[in-house]
Amino acid sequence: MATFETKFLSLPNDCQLSIPTLEERLIGHLGQYITDHKKIFIERVLNYRTRYVTLVLEDIFQSQNASATVRTAECLGLQDVHIIESENRYGTNKKVLKGSHKWIDLHRYKLKGFNNTEICFRKLREQGYKILVTDPSPGGVPIHLVGADQKLALVMGNELKGASATALRLADEKVLIPMYGFTESFNISVSAAICLHTLLTKIRDSTYPWNLSSAEKEMIKLQWYRKVVRRSDLIEQEFLRSNL
Repeated sequence: MATFETKFLSLPNDCQLSIPTLEERLIGHLGQYITDHKKIFIERVLNYRTRYVTLVLEDIFQSQNASATVRTAECLGLQDVHIIESENRYGTNKKVLKGSHKWIDLHRYKLKGFNNTEICFRKLREQGYKILVTDPSPGGVPIHLVGADQKLALVMGNELKGASATALRLADEKVLIPMYGFTESFNISVSAAICLHTLLTKIRDSTYPWNLSSAEKEMIKLQWYRKVVRRSDLIEQEFLRSNL
């Protein structure tokens, strides 16, 4: 992941002058083509963005379900969604997505001959996530009782079989949504919405470090500015030719 560095120029009397990085200069240049209203809206979204909670979709096979769940995650402020594709290829439905995928980072695990669930979980643990696997069977922790004192990765299994045996075996905790009707479970996008909203409400009302860092915000802002500005690639190339 790229990072933003601020370099300093040595000055007399222990003064330090911050010199904008190339990324910061690009943000300033592209910002000339974005309305103030849009820039304020982007800042507001960034302030609610989080990587403290992330979502994992394991072998979802219906494109409308995958798309609805990704859209839900973006609407609720997640920056990352992890897609496991061991058995089923990730498909999209543009009418359902409504462009939501443009504003988040999708991480796909689809190596042939490997257990992609294990690979994904290993990566998440290296990043400090506790892995919560949704499972409607008895013995799981109700989602509203889940602790949030560390980063959380919520894993949703596929529509037919639920979470895989590997996911259930490697879970740090199995979680469920309490049900009060005859039907065993919600649609996957509804389940994701309930679980994510519950977890995100809890962390946003807490003192846990759920916000993005300044460096992350700058990097994501540049990504978004590039998407908002028409022909941003050509504008950026011209800027680089003139300033490097």
